[in-house]
Formats: sequence, structure tokens, C-alpha cells
Amino acid sequence: MAELKEGVKASAFALFGLDEKKVSLKDFLGQKVILYFYPKDMTSGCTQEACDFRDSFPKFEKINAVVLGISKDALKLHKKFQEKYNLPFNLLSDESGEVCEKYDVWKEKSMYGKKYMGIERTTFLIDESGKIIKIFRKVKVKGHINEILEFLGK
Repeated sequence: MAELKEGVKASAFALFGLDEKKVSLKDFLGQKVILYFYPKDMTSGCTQEACDFRDSFPKFEKINAVVLGISKDALKLHKKFQEKYNLPFNLLSDESGEVCEKYDVWKEKSMYGKKYMGIERTTFLIDESGKIIKIFRKVKVKGHINEILEFLGK
């Protein structure tokens, strides 16, 4: 597996989205893609992150950027999450973890001294040609949207 880093083509994938249709990265050639991986729907940090993306969505639209969120949650939970918080972007379900592995966000984590596997909050900025232009690893929710907008010059 080729290492995903800035300057290389983003790994192709096809996952089911909220409308139960497969969504592929290649569907968005010609647009910027903000691909963010998050641990779990309905948790405080993930809710804050999703709401921050929602609140800045018009700014992303202005620069022809699509926002896609990926977690291992089932589509049913994604739909509840999207409806409850009025999220204007697609959430993709990676229940198998295949895309999380491909993007190297499935990591050993630790909470209260207990080790477990989970998604490390990560955002990939992908340009119009499908190339990764920026990777934000171990994202801290507070201020993250501003980091993205700043990087994109907005």
C-alpha cells in the first residue's frame, strides 16, 4: 500500500452515503474535497466538529469544496446524526474499516489507561485533480475549521 502523504493521489474508495448510494472520491474530480475521519456519531467532540463544518459550509461551497465525513458507524446512525444536527454534507459509512485502514486513521488509542482501536480524528484536503494537498492528523476540534480555511486561503 502506497503511503498517503501530501502531494500524492488520494486513495480511491466507494462507500455508502446518506442516500444509500455509493459515493466515490472520483465523483468529485474538479472540486476540492475536505475528507474528514471522525470516531463516532453523537459524541461530544464529533458533534462539535460536524456542527463546525455545518456552520462554515457556505464558505466551503464558495470555493467549490465538498465536505465528506467518514466513520465506522452504520448509515442508520449517520442519518439520525445528520437529521438531529441538520448537516448539509454527506456522511459515509466505513463499517468494515477498509477505508480507515487505507487512510491510516485506524490507530491504537488509550483512555483512562485502557488501550483500544479507534479512528484518529484526521482531515485530508484533496485538490481538484484528486491529489492530497494537506493532512491534518490528531485534529483538535476547537479551531480546526479555521485551520482549514486559512490553509485554503479563505
